[in-house]
Amino acid sequence: MKIDEKTSIKPFPSDERIAWFEQSYSIKLPQSYIDFLKRYNGATPITNVLKFDRQEYVIERFLCLLDNPKEHLEDGWYDLTSVLTQLDGRLIDDEELIGMNVIPIAAMFAGDFICLDFRNSVNPEVVIWDHEESEELEPVTTVVASDFEGFLAMLS
Repeated sequence: MKIDEKTSIKPFPSDERIAWFEQSYSIKLPQSYIDFLKRYNGATPITNVLKFDRQEYVIERFLCLLDNPKEHLEDGWYDLTSVLTQLDGRLIDDEELIGMNVIPIAAMFAGDFICLDFRNSVNPEVVIWDHEESEELEPVTTVVASDFEGFLAMLS
């Protein structure tokens, strides 16, 4: 996997910001993803093709975690909290849920997202969230990797 480090969005997220995010959404991010955020926050992948199930998916860019997304006019749209606010009920399947259990981490071509899916375990699988098929309280996802490291290894 290759990343265009010049496209990383600064400042990189602090430990405090990451802890706030985890507490706000009632999840614990995998350490490998936290390390990735601290190094490549919102960056564009150079190896951006995910080959899965005889199809190719294009990753446009990874999402970022910003202290104040409104201060970043162009990049604020790719902030994790901004994307979660936009997608809200289309990512959960339980209206009683406190927090979130499907967390988008990368924007794909045509409006889909790569997500960490915590619905089956505290160790999230990596899934593709289908925006056209998903409806309120009915997210449609496809598992592509058992963990974040496995997902990164799939990019070519």
